Amino acid sequence: MIDVADLVVEYGTATALDRVTLAVDKGEMVALLGPNGAGKSTLANTLAGLLAPASGTVRIGGRLALVPEGRQLFPDMSVADNLALGGWRSGQRDPAPVYELLPRLADLAGRRAGVLSGGEQQMVAVGRALMSRPQVLVVDELSLGLAPNITADLAAHLTRLNREQGVAVLLIEQNARLAFELCSRAYVLESGQVQAEGPCAELAGDPRVASAYLGGAIT
Repeated sequence: MIDVADLVVEYGTATALDRVTLAVDKGEMVALLGPNGAGKSTLANTLAGLLAPASGTVRIGGRLALVPEGRQLFPDMSVADNLALGGWRSGQRDPAPVYELLPRLADLAGRRAGVLSGGEQQMVAVGRALMSRPQVLVVDELSLGLAPNITADLAAHLTRLNREQGVAVLLIEQNARLAFELCSRAYVLESGQVQAEGPCAELAGDPRVASAYLGGAIT
């Protein structure tokens, strides 16, 4: 569903992504780990077509939707209207399938997005992305700023979406424990380059990865 090869993305003279290669197959949940400034959001925005590569290739095997870092909702608009905007490109305006997966959104439909809690706003951001009926979902920092119990609830919804509807997921996270729990494979991005990749169980046992992302720093 996602096939990236030798991707280079630049901001002026600065290289944000340097020959990045990764893939997400149909029905997979794959994690992308890395510290702040590693290039994770740059990759997400490039996959969504918001940034143009300097070189390399990006191939998407179906409709892709992005849950952006920071949610980026329209705070003065209702939850229902924020969701409707997510279906603008596909013409899908019926929120019923999203309400079925995220029933709390039906209760919040008439409220302004800006008055919601962080967890509720993240749920709206996920729901908005799902309005386009994507085959592949890119989630940029699902857990950012959220309490563990809220994160766990959102993660359960994401897993259900993957298992029941077959939506492929690229989960971009700093919380490695969460990412390894949800995903079968992972990539580690540092300074714009993929430094490690493989099954999550193997990466969790890698001393460098465990030190940097499961408590400590790479030396």
